[in-house]
Amino acid sequence: MIDLSPDDIAFLRQARVAHLATASAAGEPHVIPMCFAFDGTHLFTAIDAKPKRVPLGHLRRVRNLRENPRVSLVVDSYEEDWGRLRYVLIAGRGEILEEGDERERGLELLREKYSQYRAMPDLGRGPVIRIAPERVVAWHSTPSPGPA
Repeated sequence: MIDLSPDDIAFLRQARVAHLATASAAGEPHVIPMCFAFDGTHLFTAIDAKPKRVPLGHLRRVRNLRENPRVSLVVDSYEEDWGRLRYVLIAGRGEILEEGDERERGLELLREKYSQYRAMPDLGRGPVIRIAPERVVAWHSTPSPGPA
């Protein structure tokens, strides 16, 4: 179990996008944006029905996870006011869920969070990636005090 503040948990639950880094067995990195849901313990992302160049099982992130389950992802918020910058960086293990209760729970959480997924009737045809965090770094800037 990872240790996150209530504020960091709220940030992860409301954030709309993260960037997932996977690597092949040879260590070749691959980073993609992803929609995700956080249940307080795991993060879930679906291999959804948006058009892909290759079959779902041949996607680079899926191949990488089969070769090497180590992942990192970052959820960040950029603001022009740099006193409001923040991120949560998670390192852990990714697992491809092809079936089962956890996969269905992940899909349910994703549908709850994203109306686009509720409108996608074939969302459940692909696998779900479950990420089990092992290390977390949460950071947010501290606004500098104004003139005294």
